[in-house]
Amino acid sequence: MNLLLPGIASAFLITFARVGTLIMLMPGIGEQSVSPRLRLAFALLTTLVLFPTVRPLLGGTEGLAGPRLIGLLFGETIVGLVLGLSVRMVLAALQTAGVIISAQLGLSYAMTVDPSQGGQQVAIGNFLSLLGITLIFATDLHHLAIEGLARSYDVLPPDGVPAFSDALTLATRALARGFTLAMQISGPFIAFGILFNLGLGVLSRLMPQLQVFFLAVPASVLVGVLILIGCLGVMMGVFLDDMGRYLAQSVGR
Repeated sequence: MNLLLPGIASAFLITFARVGTLIMLMPGIGEQSVSPRLRLAFALLTTLVLFPTVRPLLGGTEGLAGPRLIGLLFGETIVGLVLGLSVRMVLAALQTAGVIISAQLGLSYAMTVDPSQGGQQVAIGNFLSLLGITLIFATDLHHLAIEGLARSYDVLPPDGVPAFSDALTLATRALARGFTLAMQISGPFIAFGILFNLGLGVLSRLMPQLQVFFLAVPASVLVGVLILIGCLGVMMGVFLDDMGRYLAQSVGR
């Protein structure tokens, strides 16, 4: 039994390397506002649940030592990092959309502290990000994320360092998806900005004596906020649909 315990501990550590890295980057759970002890406890519990499934994939416990153990730990950490960052890139679409919307409405100077990542971000982007994370938990999409973590062992078994080309492809697709989603969410505001500035340009040519700047800023903020209130439900619906499809693809549904 004493000879078996180091092998079990090594297998648990290998499982925790992927699960813990992904949990620390998972939206909602991996935020800076969440207590590190709470994140660690959730990662340990998730590892404990997945351990019986992962242990047979590691082979005999006597081989989990030395260079093989180090290689497996490094590879599992890389896999968890890539999977976590890919989800983060899709979620970052809300922050990107907030930056675009703020630029169109003239609210780029309205900066607040980002409670999830820290630092200064536009207020609209922080609002959309927090709303998106709340809706993810409210619609149980985080269950798909946990299921995707379990299914990842079928696609990427713990057999060493993964191919960096596959990791780069996954990250590139997630980044492109996130940027495309940001443009879709902020599409109405881009159209509003173009039409509004075009109208101001025509108005300034027709009435040169009119102070267009003092008229444009309040009108842009007022109309833009009204558009945001009217389109917020549709915007978040588009985000949830795309996030749901992305997580469903990750679990093979």
